[in-house]
Amino acid sequence: MAAMKWWGWGVDGVAFTHEDKPELRDFIIEKIGLDVGAATESPKTFDELDLPAPDVADDLRAALVAAVGEDALSDDGLDRVVHARGKSIRDLIRQRRGDLPRIPDLVVRPADEDQVTAVLAAALAADAVVIPFGGGTSISGSLEASAAETRTVLSVDMSRLDQVLEIDEASRLARVQAGVFGPHLEEQLNARGYTFGHYPDSFTHSTLGGWIATRSSGMQSDRYGDIADMVRGLRVVTPAGTLVTRPVPSTSTGPSIREMVLGSEGRLGLITEATVHIRHLPQARTILGYLFPTFQAGLDAMHAIALSDASVSVTRVSDAPETQFSFATRKASTRLDKVQSKALTTFLTKAKGFALEEMCLSFIGYEGSEDHVSEQRRKVGRIVGAHGGLCIGASPGQLYDQKKFDTPYIRDFLLDRGAAADVSETAAPWGRLRELYDNTRAAGQAALDGMGVRGYLMCHLSHSYHAGACLYFTFAFEPAPGTDMIEQYDVVKKAIQQAFVDNGGTLSHHHAVGTEHSEWLEQDISAPGVVLLKALLHGTDPGANLNPGKIV
Repeated sequence: MAAMKWWGWGVDGVAFTHEDKPELRDFIIEKIGLDVGAATESPKTFDELDLPAPDVADDLRAALVAAVGEDALSDDGLDRVVHARGKSIRDLIRQRRGDLPRIPDLVVRPADEDQVTAVLAAALAADAVVIPFGGGTSISGSLEASAAETRTVLSVDMSRLDQVLEIDEASRLARVQAGVFGPHLEEQLNARGYTFGHYPDSFTHSTLGGWIATRSSGMQSDRYGDIADMVRGLRVVTPAGTLVTRPVPSTSTGPSIREMVLGSEGRLGLITEATVHIRHLPQARTILGYLFPTFQAGLDAMHAIALSDASVSVTRVSDAPETQFSFATRKASTRLDKVQSKALTTFLTKAKGFALEEMCLSFIGYEGSEDHVSEQRRKVGRIVGAHGGLCIGASPGQLYDQKKFDTPYIRDFLLDRGAAADVSETAAPWGRLRELYDNTRAAGQAALDGMGVRGYLMCHLSHSYHAGACLYFTFAFEPAPGTDMIEQYDVVKKAIQQAFVDNGGTLSHHHAVGTEHSEWLEQDISAPGVVLLKALLHGTDPGANLNPGKIV
């Protein structure tokens, strides 16, 4: 995979634009008073960056050359900047400003587990810091070295470990190297008739090891499970040696070592391999669009589906603000589209009694045999109908499926126009979900009002479970004149995160802790939970060489 832009999301030549979306410019002007017609800001050029010189002792460099070879080491300035941070909005703003107080001294690219072991041994002997790097998509501050770090910092890029090593046909398990990117993993499995089925927003640019290290969820986790459900066995290079957990279906061997590695963000070692669940490619796959009269009706329908015997791959419902934004991002309509849209609007308002400003868009996905998909569609259709919803066909779902990995590009588009946008997500029991939604929206709006800025908050339910669901909030605003964007961002972000834990939610459903969310960890897992976690991290890594400062 080509490296992502050092200052933004994705690769050069790919960007979000409003020019093919005729309603979007006026929509953003109306909602936050920002004219996105032309870019008003730009990141510094790479040549303008003031990069600290790499600091690698001769003995350490010699040991690393012996471990991986000269060609697998890089102190190139661009390589070091790309590996310095992830892609949180804080990361992007500081990258664009050229605010780079501490970047890796060296990027190391091992080719196999033996080389990873040798790299870690060399780093520990030299008291260097090791930060594992997959695709660099973290939005929780999991990849940046502390500005105060005086030791040599190594970014260990795992992308050369990118192969499916073995498939156990009987058990439907695959041994996979941890540096494989999402598309390459699916290519290898699809060629054998299988799929992994894990599709986070970052799929195109993220790796299996990164998903494991951050406890990722995918867009189809309703069917395939979160990454914690999909990983059975692990190999991790640690200061004490190579940790191996067997890929058994279940075990009673004390506290789960596998669970300790999941979400560990490189604090326990470098993940080199995982044994994961795989499934046969589905015979049929479709995502349908639905409309609900209100967000509450949509939430109730998703709850009913989760408690029913229906089997679906995607459950997603947007609130009214996100629905309106989605409609504003539509491309130019044909005359037939306009006629059909007008007819649907008339039907919704006259026959169904919808208030268009409260209407909510939903997507529900189905996979399996043709008969299975047909049966699930019927089951879900009855539930949707019972909650006042209406199926609007496959076309909206096809568009969602095609564009599902494009959303992160919008942040760069807005930064180029002087505005900030970010996301925060949580999970809570069904019984507290609406309370959490209402109070989080109120907290976010109060934060914006308190700063005297106009902003836009929107939300969707993205994953459903037996006991609850994930709510995924997005917010955007133009900072007040003469203020610092990061400082104003922090006011909104902190208000939303605090509302999560105050209303029965977790600090993050699938974006990890890093440094962005560590402030709320004790409120989430309790003070004794933090004590246990610190003991685990210190016991494994007493010298604080493994990605120090993350999580706690």
